[in-house]
Amino acid sequence: MAVVTGGAGGIGRALGRRFGQEGMKVVLADVRKEPLDQATRALAGEGIEAAGVVTDVTDYSSVESLAKETLDRFGAVHVVCNNAGTGAVSEGYMWEHDLADWRWGIDVNVLGVIHGIKAFVPMLLGQGDGHVINTCSGNGGFAPIARGAMGGPATAVYPMTKAAVLCLTESLYTHLQMTGTRVRAHVLFPGGFLNTGIWESWRHRPQRYAPTQKRRTPEHTLADVVARFEAAGARIEFTPLETVADQVVEGIRADRFWMMGPPTPAEDVVRRKATSILARSNPDYLVDVLSQSAAKTPATEGGKH
Repeated sequence: MAVVTGGAGGIGRALGRRFGQEGMKVVLADVRKEPLDQATRALAGEGIEAAGVVTDVTDYSSVESLAKETLDRFGAVHVVCNNAGTGAVSEGYMWEHDLADWRWGIDVNVLGVIHGIKAFVPMLLGQGDGHVINTCSGNGGFAPIARGAMGGPATAVYPMTKAAVLCLTESLYTHLQMTGTRVRAHVLFPGGFLNTGIWESWRHRPQRYAPTQKRRTPEHTLADVVARFEAAGARIEFTPLETVADQVVEGIRADRFWMMGPPTPAEDVVRRKATSILARSNPDYLVDVLSQSAAKTPATEGGKH
């Protein structure tokens, strides 16, 4: 059976459906009750045995309750997807970011994964097998995007948290290996553009993370991002969420740590970053979302900008 946080929509809902198609029982967890109920009913309508549990991943007691309720209802857990996440809501340069934005991003994207590991891994170890899949992103997992779709500096909050998710998952993989268990850790890089609610996370921002600074610009929607790309002569092709879910199922079967799709040009940043580290050179591999180099200032003598 599978547990998926952030299961009310987007990748999480697609994962729940895909696991159900494999004959697994599914628990979808999300902080939003109404969309969660809709997602659960949709799976049940397809003949999938599914339950929805309202869960706040920023609160460990809530995740602990999710684990207990899952075990009480189904008796075991085989796959845990720490998938809940919040997107970019900050504006301006990173020293201008609202501290509430940092707290929200860290609590959901980092602590949410830590809470999932803390609550479920001991259960999996007790069973002797299972899989933990943590959702990452090339934005941070590879390198932070430097320039955003709307033309200004991209938020530093989101990529910082996704870099942490990668490090957490690498550490989890090593720690599990040291125990000799058959429990496995995996990191998911969905890849490409995804038509999910994470672009508009601000719509369901909890009051306890309410902004403490007045915004200078309006909140952006996915439609704004698409319009910006089209104005620049670029065309957005969304990666089907079903493709991402297939990627996870295939990765579990292959016992693959890196759950990634086919190679893309975006992965060149990994090679360039490694080269920069080994050469002790400046990070000229940072890019904007239109794949333009973020290093606009020409180099002067001595290699300095």
